[in-house]
Amino acid sequence: MKIKRTGSARWQGGFKDGSGTISTHSKALSDYPYGLASRFDDKPGTNPEELIGAAHSGCFTMALSLVLSESGLTATQLETSAEVVIEAVEKGFAITSVHLVLNATIPGVTEEQFQALALAAKLNCPVSKLLTADITLHATLLPGL
Repeated sequence: MKIKRTGSARWQGGFKDGSGTISTHSKALSDYPYGLASRFDDKPGTNPEELIGAAHSGCFTMALSLVLSESGLTATQLETSAEVVIEAVEKGFAITSVHLVLNATIPGVTEEQFQALALAAKLNCPVSKLLTADITLHATLLPGL
């Protein structure tokens, strides 16, 4: 089975004075603003790092729900946040780490079993795998207006 999902971004202007919008095919985000200020200065709008954090949190939480089900367990509640760290490095910026924080209520699970299942979810979550994936690019230069 192969499922494709699409996200897109549009940017106008320079790096410092420009602005952009981010959209998803599902319209969960539709021309949602982002820019330098929302990325580095905590101003209104979104940024790629928080979107990665939301995606990673959602993916990991669903993956954990799956491994719990496979073990005959059902969570009362799973709440995950992901802290995505972007830092200045030698050549620009890089996402250097993602820290997942999980708070869970799962009847009938032992601490040892819980830790093992959480680790399995982290290792098998597709977004966790993406962060080490081969990324390809197809670039097309369009004629200017």
